[in-house]
Amino acid sequence: MRLLSHLLNRFIRNGELRLIAADGAMHRFGGFSPGPAVTVRLHDPRLYTKLFLNPELHAGEAYMNGTLTFERGSDVGTFMALFAANRGGLAAHPGQVVLRRLWRAARRWHQANPAAAAAANARHHYDISTDLYRLFLDEGLNYSCAVFEHPDTDTLEQAQLRKLQRAAAKLRLRPGMTVAEIGSGWGTFAIHIATVTGARVTAVNVSPEQIRVAREAAAAAGVAELVEFRELDYRALEGHFDRVVSVGMMEHVGIGHFDTYFGKIRSLLADDGFAFVHCIGRMRPPSSTGPFIRKYIFPGAYVPSLSEVFAATERSDLWVADMEVLRLHYHYTLQHWRQRFAANRARAAELYDERFCRMWEYYLAAADVGFSNGTNMVFQLLLSAKIDAVPILRELCLSL
Repeated sequence: MRLLSHLLNRFIRNGELRLIAADGAMHRFGGFSPGPAVTVRLHDPRLYTKLFLNPELHAGEAYMNGTLTFERGSDVGTFMALFAANRGGLAAHPGQVVLRRLWRAARRWHQANPAAAAAANARHHYDISTDLYRLFLDEGLNYSCAVFEHPDTDTLEQAQLRKLQRAAAKLRLRPGMTVAEIGSGWGTFAIHIATVTGARVTAVNVSPEQIRVAREAAAAAGVAELVEFRELDYRALEGHFDRVVSVGMMEHVGIGHFDTYFGKIRSLLADDGFAFVHCIGRMRPPSSTGPFIRKYIFPGAYVPSLSEVFAATERSDLWVADMEVLRLHYHYTLQHWRQRFAANRARAAELYDERFCRMWEYYLAAADVGFSNGTNMVFQLLLSAKIDAVPILRELCLSL
């Protein structure tokens, strides 16, 4: 317990952590400044060393396994809020400085995504039961940041529809145009494009389960003749298209593949075409993917800093014709997802088990705090090879 106490004394300054050790002894940390108050019980003394060595991984694993529990009204959300209020203290601890250097050194290995690995990584997350995703997503199964106008009153469905409408407006599509979608999800954006604009969409994805659901949805919407869903790695897609779209896909590419990703977008564009990219980013310098998310949720994934994004577009000889940053919108989105998952938790446990539910709760809470009190945001780009392919003002797109 001595090593863990040393870490927590250096780490927790804002708010208070009350830790009940495996022998029942109460230890208190922090209390120097206002912040969340959290009570944690550790049921296994082996956690003392594990949490000292790698708290970001082993806290999540212990919660999943039931060897770390919360008491006195605390929960995983307040635990994450306490972490966020003290993240600087954790990163500054000498042991954590060394650990983060190791993560940075290994990040290209962690994010190596040749075609076979990329498919396996995507299926790890997206080929679980679609019924689980229906428990917390909107009806259209949009699994990316919504756009809120009135966060206190907008429903999730309204915000997700607004996201689709704004994205489609930026593309200035007309009937008969061709669109390539890199990473189709469950097909919502492709179906929206075909339904609203009459454009023809070729959408690729490496998840057989998502492809199956997307094809069924396109048929139900009456646009199956306008949308083709192909089980294909984006690097294998060929042809020239008036538009290329990519929503929530770049996060799965990996730092070593950004040039390939943007190079493929450029090669797919017709001479006067342009692309729309929607991606999570970070407002700080390059970093690494957290160990819990990397191991259990999104293997091979990485949230890029803007410096990494623009360096790759420059090397790919692409104009960044427009960029829009959505800061708190994903926080609001995740609030809806967390509330819906909590309301449907019993059904999720029937589909999987309690351990899975705790893993999912930890993941959603960790993601939420990254947008509400961390360094994450969402950016949207319009990219073109020609200087005049994109309208000179964003308003000219959104006014359509």
